[in-house]
Amino acid sequence: MSGRHTGQQHAHTVEGTDPQMYVAVHEPAADAGLRAVLLLHGFSSSSKLNWEDTGWVSALLDAGRRVITVDLPGHGRSGAPEDMDSYSPSRIRADLLQAAFDAGVRPLQDGDPSSGLDVVGYSLGSRLAWEFAATQPELVHRLVLGGPNDSDPLANFDLRAAQDYLADGTPISDESTAQLLKMALLLPSNNIFALLSLVEAIKAEPYDPAEAVPHVPMLLVAGDKDERAGTLPRLAELARGAGSMAEQLILPGRNHTNAITSRAFKQAAISFLAA
Repeated sequence: MSGRHTGQQHAHTVEGTDPQMYVAVHEPAADAGLRAVLLLHGFSSSSKLNWEDTGWVSALLDAGRRVITVDLPGHGRSGAPEDMDSYSPSRIRADLLQAAFDAGVRPLQDGDPSSGLDVVGYSLGSRLAWEFAATQPELVHRLVLGGPNDSDPLANFDLRAAQDYLADGTPISDESTAQLLKMALLLPSNNIFALLSLVEAIKAEPYDPAEAVPHVPMLLVAGDKDERAGTLPRLAELARGAGSMAEQLILPGRNHTNAITSRAFKQAAISFLAA
């Protein structure tokens, strides 16, 4: 892990999944008395790559925040279940809820800044965070969404082409599918067949942020070289239409890959979540 790591870490797995979702709870050396922060990584990444190696966990711990990290099914230190249901966004959200309760998270209570949960998501993690907050209004206090989208890039992933490539090297004509598969294959910790199961499950539960909008303050962040930056105004409009406050932050010179490493991103998120 890059940066200074303080406090203790407790790892466990969510019951009910076999193999199970890996969860780690990071305790600060000096607790600020604020609610825990749940971090959700992107597709083909992991909590270590997205949040630990980039200094997010250390920065949040230094700010006195308890941090909950998870590895999505088939990613990082989590298992690769054989049943398709384990990869569906709705099942993942249920597992995240269980992970939060296991970590001692309590429903929001007026006048108690330690109650509830703040959520930070990146890329696919932003989709999961948006839906989680929309379905758990009694638990989620604030959202930070990095590299978000108003549609799901995985929805157009060509599963058959990816399977053919893995089987016999048949070239993939769809550039987006080819790039996503290449990215997934770069990380030895990824179970590529589990990731394809995740894609299939995601395609079966289409993402439309307008269907359920979180009623919480949110910070929307993207690099100015990330095409997803163009979707921030629509997401902010959806939030405001639901009576929620939405701030937008564009990171100069950053793209979808390296925005997560931005110090300005970390500082803005920590400040926003301290309110």
